[in-house]
Amino acid sequence: MTFVSDASLPLPGMPDSTPAPPAFQMTLIGQPQPVRIPERLWRSWLDDPAVVSRFESKRYRRRNLCWPWIGGVSSTGHGSFRAASLPGPSRRGTVPAHLFAYQHEYGVISRLGRSNTDDAVLCHQCDFAGCTNPAHMRLGTNRSNRSEYELRRRNIASPLADVRGPAGRTRTIDAAIRTGIEQNVDVDTVEECIAAAEAAGRPPSLW
Repeated sequence: MTFVSDASLPLPGMPDSTPAPPAFQMTLIGQPQPVRIPERLWRSWLDDPAVVSRFESKRYRRRNLCWPWIGGVSSTGHGSFRAASLPGPSRRGTVPAHLFAYQHEYGVISRLGRSNTDDAVLCHQCDFAGCTNPAHMRLGTNRSNRSEYELRRRNIASPLADVRGPAGRTRTIDAAIRTGIEQNVDVDTVEECIAAAEAAGRPPSLW
């Protein structure tokens, strides 16, 4: 009798040595296709001072308010940050700015999803897609995020009611900030520009 050894099978009573699949996040970059990003890549970017410095140069910090993104904007109104130039699809190294901001502050979110209703997603409590202030974000689910959206978008004072849509709002606020910076005006004047840009998208009231 001939015995054939199969090295791929574990011996009886021994633990399976098959390596676990690498963890990843499904990162939504506009519509409609999410991008799979391994956690190891996220950690390498978040730990790289040069990458973080480039990121910081593209957000406008304000005290106790939203921190608008002043870089590229996706079709969903979220900031788009090119963390790295990677081979393959052209946007593979591009990630949502708010997701980068949150994980830089609190650490990598393991296996963040974008498909099922109960998968974890990162939600803006301020309802402004272009905000990168981690204090304005929390983890939720697709289900809860959609429910909150439906409730709050009817409030005409909410960013969700902006007639320009989320991308239009983010780009308009970005342009207002950039203009203020280029003209070297003071912080209070920039705030006035931001307020005017926000108000310009408010839907007309019947009262």
